[in-house]
Amino acid sequence: MLDKMSSNQRLILALAISFAFFMGYTTIFPPEQISSELNTTIETNIENSSAPTTSRSSGSVDLGHDTSSTSSVNSDNIILARLNGENYILTIDTLGRISQKEMLEEKFADEETGHAKLVADVGAKPLYIRFADKALNKEAMTTPYTSNVKAANLVDGHVSVILTQKLSSLTVTKNLTFYADGHYDINIKLSEDKRYYVYLGMHPTFSDKQMMSVEGVMVDTGSDHLINIVEDGDASNMTSYNDVNLVSSFSQYFASIFYSLDKDTTVKVDRDRDDNPVAFVEGLQDFTFNGYIGPKDYLILEGINPELVNAIEYGWFTFAAAPLFQLLMFLHDYVGNWGWSIVLLTLIIRLVLFPLTFKGMVSMQKLKEVSPKVKELQAKFKGDPQRMNAAVMALYKKEGANPLGGCLPLLMQIPVFFAIYRVLLNAVELKGAEWILWINDLAHMDPYFVLPILMGASMYYQQRITPSNFTDPMQEKIFRFLPIIFTFFFVTFPAGLVLYWLMNNIFSIAQQFVVNNKFKAMKKAKEV
Repeated sequence: MLDKMSSNQRLILALAISFAFFMGYTTIFPPEQISSELNTTIETNIENSSAPTTSRSSGSVDLGHDTSSTSSVNSDNIILARLNGENYILTIDTLGRISQKEMLEEKFADEETGHAKLVADVGAKPLYIRFADKALNKEAMTTPYTSNVKAANLVDGHVSVILTQKLSSLTVTKNLTFYADGHYDINIKLSEDKRYYVYLGMHPTFSDKQMMSVEGVMVDTGSDHLINIVEDGDASNMTSYNDVNLVSSFSQYFASIFYSLDKDTTVKVDRDRDDNPVAFVEGLQDFTFNGYIGPKDYLILEGINPELVNAIEYGWFTFAAAPLFQLLMFLHDYVGNWGWSIVLLTLIIRLVLFPLTFKGMVSMQKLKEVSPKVKELQAKFKGDPQRMNAAVMALYKKEGANPLGGCLPLLMQIPVFFAIYRVLLNAVELKGAEWILWINDLAHMDPYFVLPILMGASMYYQQRITPSNFTDPMQEKIFRFLPIIFTFFFVTFPAGLVLYWLMNNIFSIAQQFVVNNKFKAMKKAKEV
């Protein structure tokens, strides 16, 4: 059947099957959310584990919270320090943790929840310290920190905070410096050497919840930057890492990151009761590293530390998505508009693929031309499949038709499309980015459904002008309905992604006209 389809038809079929798989998968296996019952249970493992390396019958550390220990220090409700930046408000609670970071930029605002709040209400919070010694950890959970700063504005782009916790057997001091771009320096000192762990925190909770957005923990290791990703719901037994460049707890647009870790520092990724990954690092008596919590904006991350751009993940298609995003940023530098940058990116991709597309389209035109002769051979050798196949292949060779000629363009376009999908789905730069008229946020769906409808109409017209070799009427009817199906697929997609596919269709239509005219000219020249 596939050898009777054009390359565009094959591409459409492949994408339709892929989308059906993705949508079916996300419907049957939806991302697991942190359950509300963990609101008072995920903080420490002090009651069930003296250290992360302790053997566990369940296969994970029980992060159960000792509710009795919270009666003295209700840290979730007591703010120790409040830091006001130009674009964010950050609070620290009496357990010395980053209790909340609220983004003040309007592009991150939500009609229901207001400004984006990046720290989850449940689970371990950034900079939470857990001691391996149960008794010491229980004392730490009931002993508040003190701070040299109660409230402060970022002066000259930064502010320093000293947090102190005096326990019966030692004193913990956290020296923190927060910067306007969202990163911070941290030095932890213990008056005595004790084994402890510093938690990265659950991933930022603000997300558009678009289809196939990945959330979880990423660990970047080694000089070759090997990326290890544990998605929410997929965490199993605890894993340890060394020579870590960065560890990130990430959502669609935001991340909490530890970086500039010593090569000997051990990073551990365990699981909570919902099989979501929980990351923490093993501390030293005098422990210095850096952190970041905020949007995964490429230029911001690169400005802080070039290695932080590795925290922007694209999944399986990173090999194609990363250079495509670089090209998209390059175009944006010149045109100053993300929408027009997407249009130009689409044009460039079509031009790069055109030589392959042209060969595939011409090959399919030739297959259409020889189709009547193929039917004659099939009727002639109906009872002898071997002779029929040999005769058909000889005919293809004589006419210069290749039944697999459309496969290469198809194989090239599918990873490009899904790479673009991941780029435009995860690009926080598109949040609040305007294009034209009613499109005022390329990261959100078109509120009036104009782009999806135009996309479906362009797909339908593209089908009309593309040569087809359907022999099965039912198969043809299915393909005729694909534009409608794709229109419904794309209704909830970000406007930037729909814009890409619309422009891809338009440029494909233009290319089809070129190929059709070229083939007609070739045919006339051959007849003469």
